[in-house]
Amino acid sequence: MEYRQLGSSDLKVSALALGTMTFGEQNSEAEAHAQLDLAVAHGVNFIDTAEMYPVAPRAETAGYTESYIGTWLKRQRRDKLVVATKIAGPARGFTWIRNTPRIDRAQLNAAIDGSLRRLQTDYVDLYQIHWPDRYVPMFGATSYDVAQERDSVPIAEQLQALADLVKSGKVRHLGLSNETPWGVMEFLRCAEALGLPKIVSIQNAYHLMNRTFEAGLAEVCRHANVGLLAYSPLAFGHLTGKYLADQQAKGRITLFPGFGQRYHKPNVPAATKEYVRIANEAGLSTAQMALAFARTRWFTTSVLLGATSAQQLQENLDSAEVTLTVEVLEKIETVHRVYPNPAP
Repeated sequence: MEYRQLGSSDLKVSALALGTMTFGEQNSEAEAHAQLDLAVAHGVNFIDTAEMYPVAPRAETAGYTESYIGTWLKRQRRDKLVVATKIAGPARGFTWIRNTPRIDRAQLNAAIDGSLRRLQTDYVDLYQIHWPDRYVPMFGATSYDVAQERDSVPIAEQLQALADLVKSGKVRHLGLSNETPWGVMEFLRCAEALGLPKIVSIQNAYHLMNRTFEAGLAEVCRHANVGLLAYSPLAFGHLTGKYLADQQAKGRITLFPGFGQRYHKPNVPAATKEYVRIANEAGLSTAQMALAFARTRWFTTSVLLGATSAQQLQENLDSAEVTLTVEVLEKIETVHRVYPNPAP
């Protein structure tokens, strides 16, 4: 397993990380622990979670994911692991999370205390804003709609409250998720102007069918030394190819259709078919090709794996040994030119 510096932090994280949003919904506590054990045995030291997990979010299971990790984490060498979690943002209807989640001081304090209690640890290595407090187009939306702008907590105020969590020792480093170039730049500007901790990471979707990060965000993150944590590298299972044969195949798309809207786009099946063909010709599984592609981009620090079985996780972990040839990469670029970002 390769280990990489996370942005400007002192954290060294594995190039493959374990995403955990299935814990508590698709996976039992015992299955969650088995996945964690398997990942660590293969050199993974980076575990990512969130207070709103598992997915699909609902009041009955809220916090289960962190709790399952906590019962495992208390038996581990804490200093050998990098644990990341996230605070939920507003406007998604998750009223069971502090009624109406916001990124303000009171809610940040409540959120981190709840996460630490469930995780059974005194600190998290990386604390992320799951999605912005302000309106931005995300989760499949691609155009900024001025009419949807809403009142939001100023970024300087958010960062000041987050800085106090760092000062308290509950948080080591700060990160963003589902952010835009302007948002990253504004957090960086406020940190420099006010003498506050800078963000070190951004967790955004990145995969063969959503390479939008490569434009504005890649430039910003390169010059600001902010690391990409690439989530959904298999496009909610599409890049395994299973939905080509059976659109009702068991998976997150069919189990949670509301969370798969960003993939219900006209060119997704056609692009998937081409990527499956390229992988087959190269003697690779499509999943391993997709994971190797995301892992080997110059701007990627770590790729978040998400699996519902030990067999799936093992295949994903094995992608750490996959190197894509120049021929495969050229074929991928050819498909990308024909079907650019079909599932942004």
